[in-house]
Amino acid sequence: MKEQVLLDHDGAVDDFLAVMLLMTIEKVEPIGIIVTPADCYIQPAVSATRKILDLMGFSHISVAESTVRGINPFPYLYRRDSFVIDNLPILNQRDTYTTPLLTEPGQDFMIRALQQAPEPVTLLITGPLTNLAYALDKAPDIESKIRRLIWMGGALNVAGNVEKNWESGQDGSAEWNAYWDPKAVARVWESSIEIIMCSLDITNNVPVTPEFVQKIGKQRQYNISDLAGQCYALVISQDYYAWDVLATSYLGNPQAFQLKELETEIIATGKSQGRTKIVEKGRKILAMDKVDKDWFYSYILEQWKR
Repeated sequence: MKEQVLLDHDGAVDDFLAVMLLMTIEKVEPIGIIVTPADCYIQPAVSATRKILDLMGFSHISVAESTVRGINPFPYLYRRDSFVIDNLPILNQRDTYTTPLLTEPGQDFMIRALQQAPEPVTLLITGPLTNLAYALDKAPDIESKIRRLIWMGGALNVAGNVEKNWESGQDGSAEWNAYWDPKAVARVWESSIEIIMCSLDITNNVPVTPEFVQKIGKQRQYNISDLAGQCYALVISQDYYAWDVLATSYLGNPQAFQLKELETEIIATGKSQGRTKIVEKGRKILAMDKVDKDWFYSYILEQWKR
């Protein structure tokens, strides 16, 4: 039986790429997608998600728009990419698209999807943990319906990516998905859910290079490669990494990764809010520690050759 996966993403370029990769993994069954209004503007992010599912032939998968709010908003310069993706020509070849948009808020859809699932579900969250924190508070029974949480977020033994010159008063230790709503991360850490963390420590090892993007370009006869190349071309001038794509690839081949058990705590307030800190006798998590990088880049290219 395929592993059921519920994806919660927050509408950045790498989130859309994670959607595209997840749909190609044959051993999983996506049961829905939630879009969180964090690293995006929500309307174009929801629209682009539905168009991607249509393009890939997965219009039977429902999309839900979350209405949660974080504590520390992402900068406008980050969020505006959602408009660009939604307007890419390859996603706008039709007048209408058929992937359904649910009327219920995404955070409530998470509860319903978990409660109705015949077996525990894997949560793949490539944005903040706010929907999950909400769901745990509103319906504590769902905890037993979660097989595990795979989360792209946090920074353990490396610097965060919340830059001090962007966020006055911060010490630079936090990663953005944790910083958007650090109290939500702390709430999830209080649960007994198995957490597999794809932090900046490992994603810093998988940069998106011009050479890699050019390899995608050489297989642009495939729609998904064409779209992926356009997405990466949008951000190639930045220091960009395969954050959410790496987290998603774990579902395709966990054996390509080494996990390390760590004891951690979440700093929820103050100048270090959002920091995921290693401490003695802290909450145990599994951190993605090492990955076969050659496998990873080759895997993406092969999966998007469809």
